[in-house]
Amino acid sequence: MDFIKITDSFLELRRRIKNLDQTILKEFIDAIPLQNPWFTPDNIRLSITGLLNYLDEDKLKKWLRNYNLTNIQPKKIGIVMAGNIPMVGIHDMICVLLSGHKLVAKLSSQDDVLIPFIANELIKIDPGFEERIEFVDQLKGMDAVIATGSDNTARYFNYYFSKYPNIIRKNRTSFAVLNGSESVESLKALSHDIFSYFGLGCRNISKIFIPVGYDITKLLDQFEAYNFLHDHHKYSNNYYYQKSILLVNQVSHLDNGFALFIKSDRLTSPISVIYYDFYADIDELKNDLFLIKDSLQCIVSEKDIIGNSVKFGKAQMPNIWDFADNIDTMKFLSKI
Repeated sequence: MDFIKITDSFLELRRRIKNLDQTILKEFIDAIPLQNPWFTPDNIRLSITGLLNYLDEDKLKKWLRNYNLTNIQPKKIGIVMAGNIPMVGIHDMICVLLSGHKLVAKLSSQDDVLIPFIANELIKIDPGFEERIEFVDQLKGMDAVIATGSDNTARYFNYYFSKYPNIIRKNRTSFAVLNGSESVESLKALSHDIFSYFGLGCRNISKIFIPVGYDITKLLDQFEAYNFLHDHHKYSNNYYYQKSILLVNQVSHLDNGFALFIKSDRLTSPISVIYYDFYADIDELKNDLFLIKDSLQCIVSEKDIIGNSVKFGKAQMPNIWDFADNIDTMKFLSKI
């Protein structure tokens, strides 16, 4: 397997995507929300930007140096892809193809256009990919499996794919930790981490931890850039549904007109709801977060508050080495 050629193909893919005719791209992107209203043109473009970030030449080559891919025997890798945000399965596709294996993917019905589009672009670059990319309705005859879903589907996946080497991913969520001294710019950037993709991704912030005495209302004005979400019918339906439940049950909450803020000890919030809670001691909070680390995808904070955290505004822009569920997919693929 010529891994240099494969890598060069992905770098060429990046160049092609960056230079796509904008009129053709717009027509393609504008048609997708007719099938899935959650995949708005802005969210699709954000996912494309994320793909370009994955395929940055310096980052890609630096990342690949961590693995010995020279003696890999090509296998058929079955992938069950999620569809909560646009192209959420693209990282698995990149890993399988860069490691020299064959991709056999079951696409989500919510995201069955974008990834085949990327696959077709790869095949145009190198026709050899046509034999290494297959989209199927049912996975059969794989040598290993990577499946992404909810906690409920994970139980099914663990049973159904138990005889294969596998990575089974479950629900994850992400938090923000504030210390009270954040700048206006940081708080505005936090809004991107919360509301991008309507909050549907595992890297979206579902809960904010703030120090005791912090005025939570200070945040609300910094999130106004996303008030357009109120005009999206599916999102606004969720907002009004959640609001009605809070009002009927007389639950104390804050409302900025498009999102609801609730003090809660829960971890994962529904669409249009953001949980928050107070902490008195940062070290105690770190210990608490460590205990639930298997439920966390990422934490957004200033670097001197929580170690290994993500900068404000960057939660939805992971690097190629930021693996879902913190499981090294390439290491798994290099050893099967």
